[in-house]
Amino acid sequence: MPRILQADVEEVKSRTNIADIVGERVALKSAGVGSMKGLCPFHDEKSPSFHVRPQVGFYHCFGCGASGDVYSFLREMDHVSFTEAVERLAGRLGYPLHYEDGGAAPETSGRSRLYAANTAAAEYFRSQLLSPEAESARRFLGERGFDAGAAAHFGVGYAPRGWDNLLKALGTQGFTREELSAAGLVSTGQRGVYDRFRGRVIWPIRDVSGQTIGFGARRLYDEDQGPKYLNTPETPLYKKTQVLYGLDLAKRDIARGDPRRVVVVEGYTDVMACHLAGVTTAVATCGTAFGAEHIKMLRRVMGDDSATGEVVFTFDGDEAGQKAALRAFSEDSRFTAQTFVAVAPDGLDPCDLRLQRGDAAVRGLMDAKVPMFEFAIDRKLAGYDLATVEGQVGALRAAAPIVGEIRDELLRPGYERVLARRLGMDPTAVHQEVRRAARGTASDGRGSQRPQQAASSSDSEVVTRVRLVDLPRTADVAVERDGLMGILQYGHLIDQELLSRAVSEQFRDPGLDAVRESIASVEDRTRVGWATRAADAVREPYRSLAGELLMMPFPAKDEERALVSATALCRRLIVRTIDREKNELLGAVQRVPADSDGGRALRMRLRDLDLERMRFVES
Repeated sequence: MPRILQADVEEVKSRTNIADIVGERVALKSAGVGSMKGLCPFHDEKSPSFHVRPQVGFYHCFGCGASGDVYSFLREMDHVSFTEAVERLAGRLGYPLHYEDGGAAPETSGRSRLYAANTAAAEYFRSQLLSPEAESARRFLGERGFDAGAAAHFGVGYAPRGWDNLLKALGTQGFTREELSAAGLVSTGQRGVYDRFRGRVIWPIRDVSGQTIGFGARRLYDEDQGPKYLNTPETPLYKKTQVLYGLDLAKRDIARGDPRRVVVVEGYTDVMACHLAGVTTAVATCGTAFGAEHIKMLRRVMGDDSATGEVVFTFDGDEAGQKAALRAFSEDSRFTAQTFVAVAPDGLDPCDLRLQRGDAAVRGLMDAKVPMFEFAIDRKLAGYDLATVEGQVGALRAAAPIVGEIRDELLRPGYERVLARRLGMDPTAVHQEVRRAARGTASDGRGSQRPQQAASSSDSEVVTRVRLVDLPRTADVAVERDGLMGILQYGHLIDQELLSRAVSEQFRDPGLDAVRESIASVEDRTRVGWATRAADAVREPYRSLAGELLMMPFPAKDEERALVSATALCRRLIVRTIDREKNELLGAVQRVPADSDGGRALRMRLRDLDLERMRFVES
């Protein structure tokens, strides 16, 4: 298979802002001069330890140690090959790639073909929405308040009746039956291979970067014996527990909100209704309950590292909706953000609420939200007769564990009082029962066990790596550490002769010396991405140390001051080397006769070192 020319690989990387690519998956915020941070997409964490430095095109997580450039980020996140990662970024830029020996671009395979098949299918379904047969689909959308513009914005389409319309259409574009089957677009039965979606309204389901990975389809015709809603089956691209419909459209407003708010609704039309009404941070699960993987996605997009964010769940007022709310409550402890529940008047879902009462009513739904804990308490109490002592006691025993799960020591007493008022009971009795319930929760290991296991797993990995915290706390090591930090981050701006001299001699710390050695081996340190290559080339177990040095916030107010400081650190390293040689020569002078040739040569060398030292100190 022809390889992409290395010059093109470097050019595509230099033209790509890694913060744009990472920012599609992770909410990033400033972390000092030239650095951004967010929640790590490679492991679950409560506070951000994942840093991105756009200027050097590198990311590093101080928690799990993951690091690399934009290509490695795509490969890890999307499980694509190196070639596919380069081709994907080149496609975004519109940059034509060239291959070794003048070879043509290889045929795209694997996951890229599945992405391409889904993209082609989405375009086909959209075009079919304009066909005469799609009148029923257009009527379905119109009755729910969605015009042609709304359909186009969300990419809504129509799957025509028949067994092989999509199969034939995509076959003419070069997609094989095996590829379409792997993408979940066709099925195999007694009739052979046939379209999975037939006679239905179609919603494309996209990942957070906007690529179509699957579809949701709603039944239109009475003779259709299939389920009311049919989704793409599990495929290499589509994992229903790891996707949220509408997140690609909502992510930007989620990240920019103050507070950052996510609204979780129950269906495709609810997402459409919310967005069109101005609630542009609405998302929905796709054929599965809201769970832990969804929370991880939202936390990364929200940058959920404080209690200022909000997650609002809207559920139907019926029994199924209440059960869904309680399932979401069971995952509440995984959020750092505050969680709420909003139930519309008369139990209407957002789509029906918009139809009956307008856009303002949908927006007003956010004002009617109640804290998740309060909602869960009320649902528990609803099954008891609070007019009787027995009912009050039973309700207290049922609701106390909910209050006991509140970890915030300032919130828990308030909810104890809420529960006491709801029950009409003595607050002291409620407090005692909540304490008993909390002890039971702790002994069960609920809520705290999973994070502890995750931490122990992470700790086992840390043992194999040398990190900044492991370095000796001496003045010499501090100079070496800070000097390498400045060189890795601003080396392309530093005078190259000065930089080369600064890393030319061995460092005292073995880990920092391994990093220095890798920097010294890079021929051109003015090219974009040189620091990433240097960090990647550091031998283990010191590679993670290089990543930390590259990503640590450099102590400077702006890039100009950072360059001044980094240059000064290079001079300090050079002066230190000069002083080391000078001390060795002074010892030798004592052992060699002053009037000998050797003595005169030593004194001349000492004089040269003094002059050289003065030049670096004074400059």
